Amino acid sequence: MPKLNALVAGSTGYIGVQLIKLLVKHKYINIKYLCGNSSVGKKISNYDKSLTNKKLPKIIKFSKNLLRDIDVIFTALPNGEAQDISKYLTKNITLIDLAADFRLEKSSDYLKWYKQKHRAANLIKKSLYSLPEINGKELNNYQIISCPGCYPTSILLPLIPLFKSNLIKNKNIIMDSKSGYSGAGRGVHKKYKDKNLYESLSAYGVGFHRHNSEIEQMLKKFTKKELNFHFTPHLSPMFRGILSTIYIDLEKDITQSKVIKKLSDFYKKDNFVKILKPDSLISTNDVIGTNNCFISVCKSKYKNKLIILSTIDNLIKGGAGQAIQNLNMKFNFPLKTALQ
Repeated sequence: MPKLNALVAGSTGYIGVQLIKLLVKHKYINIKYLCGNSSVGKKISNYDKSLTNKKLPKIIKFSKNLLRDIDVIFTALPNGEAQDISKYLTKNITLIDLAADFRLEKSSDYLKWYKQKHRAANLIKKSLYSLPEINGKELNNYQIISCPGCYPTSILLPLIPLFKSNLIKNKNIIMDSKSGYSGAGRGVHKKYKDKNLYESLSAYGVGFHRHNSEIEQMLKKFTKKELNFHFTPHLSPMFRGILSTIYIDLEKDITQSKVIKKLSDFYKKDNFVKILKPDSLISTNDVIGTNNCFISVCKSKYKNKLIILSTIDNLIKGGAGQAIQNLNMKFNFPLKTALQ
């Protein structure tokens, strides 16, 4: 099988570097171009020493002329910039976006949540918000693949099967998520320089974090009832990893064992989602460096409630790994390629 030529735009951020570290292991991908703005002319090994002995191109500025011999573009850019690149797509190029440019199905929602007008609104209909385990089978019909955000990934994977089966109530859901500071990008060090980033826990985006939009959009596909939830993210004094604690109310006669069975059955053929034994205590260390999502269903002191723990590596399952998972499904590569 011939290799696909890939271009990575936004190659020096935490997600971009992680993506490159995985792509160099992908036997069906040739990294043709690495693109950046402030890093033009530099080697990617300046940003991660583990890439020192890899044969990789120097970083150059993006130009539409580079796309003449490209099969797939990965964009790990600030919100809005993938929209500009998407305008240069030809029918033979697939765009896999790791930012939020094509996550929302309505341009009006994008304006509401991201405070900027969508510059490629006509292409939204050509894009798919792809959480691989949920709707990855639809990828063949789309040229633009939008990878879910890191927090939503950890939340949607346990909740969607339960919504589909009407096992839980749609109201009073509390989603409490803690992330390593890499999720905020390299600029986090400057932004939090006076807040003791490495020894404190910081809530942010309380009530109105942007990821509310894609969580709600996706969950509404699986219920006709009114949806009511609270999502609060926190930056933790660790580099990577997400742990989401989700508090749910059960429908009548639904038990912990029924919830676990539903999740286990739903994901029994999946490579990366692991449903653990009842009341298992999990940590981010369980999944760091992997494309896995570990899910534990725990009892509450209240009979009609449960507490779900869900953990991922935000840079892999919540970012670069999920992008490659979508790539593998889109092009019918073995699903675990570059992810083992």
